[in-house]
Amino acid sequence: MKNFKLHSIIFFLSAFVLNSCTETYPLLTNTYEEALVVETTITNELKNQEIKLVKTARFEDKVYLPENGAEVYITDDSGNRYDFEDQSDRYVSTVAFQAAPGIQYQLHINTKDGRSFESSAETLTPVNPMQSVTAEIETIDTERGVSIRARSFDPDNKSKFYRYVYEETYKVLTPKWVDTKAVVGDDGFIKFIPNSPETKVCYGSKKSSTLLLTDTNGLSEDKINYLVRFISDQDYIISTRYSILVKQYVESLAAYNYYSTLKKMSGTENILSPKQPGIVLGNIRSIKNSDDKIIGYFDVASVSTERIYFNYAELFYGEVLPPYYTDCQEYCYDDYPNNPDPCTHSPSGLLDDITLNKVRYFLTGRYLYWVNSPCGDCTTIASNIKPTFWTD
Repeated sequence: MKNFKLHSIIFFLSAFVLNSCTETYPLLTNTYEEALVVETTITNELKNQEIKLVKTARFEDKVYLPENGAEVYITDDSGNRYDFEDQSDRYVSTVAFQAAPGIQYQLHINTKDGRSFESSAETLTPVNPMQSVTAEIETIDTERGVSIRARSFDPDNKSKFYRYVYEETYKVLTPKWVDTKAVVGDDGFIKFIPNSPETKVCYGSKKSSTLLLTDTNGLSEDKINYLVRFISDQDYIISTRYSILVKQYVESLAAYNYYSTLKKMSGTENILSPKQPGIVLGNIRSIKNSDDKIIGYFDVASVSTERIYFNYAELFYGEVLPPYYTDCQEYCYDDYPNNPDPCTHSPSGLLDDITLNKVRYFLTGRYLYWVNSPCGDCTTIASNIKPTFWTD
């Protein structure tokens, strides 16, 4: 349930409907019941498995509070127990293990305040690796861009229900980097120092934030050609080199229905829709007190992963690069009459803009020229640490 606020809300909209009011209204939770929220998918990967436990949030809350200090473990019907240790924002298994076919697994949670929960027994879904992940130029709804598609085929027609997640990484080259940097000295005057080469090349990263679901139920073939990600050809993240790691989970019917319901409830584009967010029940229940609320799903799913790379020039040979993250036109701070066009900023704001990291020095001449900070320092929008997996 990544990036979704699970909460209960009682909200009356009759005044809005009757009066067609369009002014901003502060949405607040009228009633609130704390519940435990569980997020986990145990897979057939041999690794330290992870479980996230947080508390429900009110509509107006900005962050979740983790549920720390709980006893968390998984048992299977072969008599094995897998303990998880609290690592602040998640629980991680103390040993690496993987879900095996035909074995039933069950999640157990005992909180430090005495609540106890357990899941239904779940088995690993059919193993069906992706055949390929590809990047192709495509036009969708008149917009041209790159389609990232996952393809798979189950000749036994048993997989049927699929969920995808991805993590994309992209290389960022600072377009107007120079070897000199302007700073404000202790005396309140501008001085120039060597610029760090580590502000020249960066790597951005983003994870999928929506539920990506598809199924072949009712079709004659269990064949998938799923659009995981579409990137406009005007998006700067593909300007240099781009990589995406795609994960395909084969889900059970019950898990798929759970995620589908969650997607429907959270996917409304209109906050004033009558379909307000609410509680989605999963396969975990309280074993002591029925009033103890828990939200989430204990998912045991087979997974396959694939990473691909591409350079912009490989797909869009000879074409102009997409525009950068921000406008990189040079400008200067000067209020003398008859100044050239770049001198559009009042000099009174220069020292503050340097101090607040809003601008970067670009080049010199009759005037001192400046660019927006990301144009001269990519670390303002990405990390200069090269990922361990990255290949050029």
